[in-house]
Amino acid sequence: MTALPGKTGVLVINFGEPDEPTPGKVEPFLERIFLQNAGLEASQAASERAKQLAKDRAPGLIEEYRRIGGSPLNTQAMAQAEALEAELGERGWDAKAYPAYQFTSPFVDEAVTSARADGVERLVALPVYPICGQSTTVAALEAVEAALEALEWAPAYAGVSGWHHGEAYVSMRVDNIRAFVAREGLDLSDEDTVLYFSVHGTPIKYLDEGNRYDRYVEEQCRDVALRLGADRYAVGFQNHTNRRIEWTQPDNEACIRERAERRLVVEPISFMHEQSETLAEIDHELREFIESLGKEMHRVPVPHDSERFIGFLADLVSDVVADGAEPTRLSPCRCAPLAGVRCTNGRRELPPSAYARTRRERASTGADAPTG
Repeated sequence: MTALPGKTGVLVINFGEPDEPTPGKVEPFLERIFLQNAGLEASQAASERAKQLAKDRAPGLIEEYRRIGGSPLNTQAMAQAEALEAELGERGWDAKAYPAYQFTSPFVDEAVTSARADGVERLVALPVYPICGQSTTVAALEAVEAALEALEWAPAYAGVSGWHHGEAYVSMRVDNIRAFVAREGLDLSDEDTVLYFSVHGTPIKYLDEGNRYDRYVEEQCRDVALRLGADRYAVGFQNHTNRRIEWTQPDNEACIRERAERRLVVEPISFMHEQSETLAEIDHELREFIESLGKEMHRVPVPHDSERFIGFLADLVSDVVADGAEPTRLSPCRCAPLAGVRCTNGRRELPPSAYARTRRERASTGADAPTG
């Protein structure tokens, strides 16, 4: 058995959302997001473009926040960090968890600074995104690396990247759906009912650059449906159209319109918190669309407060710290090829990206044009 590490700091990283639905909070939040992803467009004035996009998007997002009574994301993320710290303490660790957000305070660099001030000897970065994406998991880990470099601080360091393939996580997610279906009196084998995965979309440019998000989505949805015995399932993406770029397809609306089933059991598989994308985009906007087609929507709650999930996160931290001392379930990450970053996916071979194949085919026919 590997000896327990010294004082350990765990950065529990999430997207973050504004704590107040006001222009003064929402516009800077959006501006940070657009600026981080400025490379998606060919623009010489990235800062000005980000400000304009934020100003254009802010009114709609403010209305969404007001409609749902404010986002619970930060509160739920903080509760997860507290529960993880307690779980590690029960396992005998001298550990402190630091909630950190990519786009609201406390920012990643602020959390790293706090860990240094607390005398942390070993730092673990743990982005809480179920499926590894470029603008979420990878960007969060890059922010940690940048913060360490800026502080000229070199603690023992490890980062956890993709973990959707973890057995305990998949089982927890499957059981959460199964329990919801039972409570609602639904039957996934009913020919008029379909298990529907609503997934946060990502720009195709990131997939072309090597991120494997699309294949992880396909794998995750397939595995969950298989364990549930759902022979029929569908996958659609929640895409944002602020920029005229290509996004993962099909959009939810296009996919649902083509489905013959009258009843949809909607699972937000790419989220581990309730937030505007679940409470507003799915529960309000998508529900209205589904009901306009004469169909029913039953939305599975996100299991953000599951004790099993906290145990799984603690196991990830243990694995990444033990790496090098004994065999673990983790391997070097391909999507985030950074020093010390490990994931559950790196050693596994996945099929080529369908999007990459499609782009090559379209380019060869001269039909490769961006869409919104």
